[in-house]
Amino acid sequence: MNAATSSPLLRVSGLTVGLPVAGALRTVLRDVSFDLEAGRTLGLVGESGSGKSMTVRTISRLLPEGADVTGTVRFDGRDVFDLRGDALRAYRGSDVAMIFQDARAYTNPVRRIGDFLTEAMRTNDRMTQAAAEKRATAILAEVGIGDPERRMRQYPHELSGGLLQRVMIASAVAARPRLILADEPTTALDVTTQAEVMAILGRMQHEYGMALLFITHDLELAGATCDETIVLYAGQVMERQPSTRLHRDPLHPYTAALVQARPDIERRIVRLPAIPGNPTTAYEAPDGCAFAPRCRFAEERCTHGVPPLLQVGTVGEARCVRTPELRGRMLQPEVVADDAESPARSDEEVVR
Repeated sequence: MNAATSSPLLRVSGLTVGLPVAGALRTVLRDVSFDLEAGRTLGLVGESGSGKSMTVRTISRLLPEGADVTGTVRFDGRDVFDLRGDALRAYRGSDVAMIFQDARAYTNPVRRIGDFLTEAMRTNDRMTQAAAEKRATAILAEVGIGDPERRMRQYPHELSGGLLQRVMIASAVAARPRLILADEPTTALDVTTQAEVMAILGRMQHEYGMALLFITHDLELAGATCDETIVLYAGQVMERQPSTRLHRDPLHPYTAALVQARPDIERRIVRLPAIPGNPTTAYEAPDGCAFAPRCRFAEERCTHGVPPLLQVGTVGEARCVRTPELRGRMLQPEVVADDAESPARSDEEVVR
């Protein structure tokens, strides 16, 4: 863990989660630890099944019945798993807010936008209907929705995906939470709308001093919006470092593979590199490094014992025994032959 001069707003320590499946517990998170300071943005990236969404659901206490959890989640010094009754409702209703991936799945199709936005204000803040509607209308205007009075009377199906995601942001910031958990809030949106939604979220975060835990599969988006990025694989933290450094100097082969696999608009290549094999879940992970079966740098020693998450100089952390010797080489192209008779060529060969 990185040393901090003061207690962080959110501290996750040794978080391991098992879910009951067919009468047996299956591990979905394994020893996940990180800190998030107030006003900062932390990104969680990784392939599907890496544990991103499960991490935020654990933080918000939204796990299914029968889940087995070890480790701690502390919010402003309080153990989240010890919260009960009014304290838990206050945590979920005022301290922490969540923005989900599919806005349409989390809005009631038979209730108006105004009802959706004012319900929590009337229930949690004891506001009158008139006061709640006035506040909701003002928040819609803040998140860039024109003619908010008319939008309050509309149903979710009458709004575009971008507008509905703005409504979700308005709902999240209405209570002025100290922490926002955003679970891939821009996945279903086009690139232009993505940028608009993230700009709105960033502005609201800055105005209200909120911390943001941002889940995404888009490394470019994480690099543009997050102060730091954590890379998850098979329910484990593989790397953590400042977002701007992660793209140019990855510390783990998995991060390097993700960086290489993304399209680059500044050049054309013969073939876009891809990570071989299939993503592995935590309960399917082999002994040793979970990424070893897909890693082009794997050696025999990588297959025995789970590597620890180690500090790498002053720049970050990585769960790889070969990081010291591989650092600076991970982004170099790999030479691969298409078949036995064809000459080897680099996947990074530039076509001008």
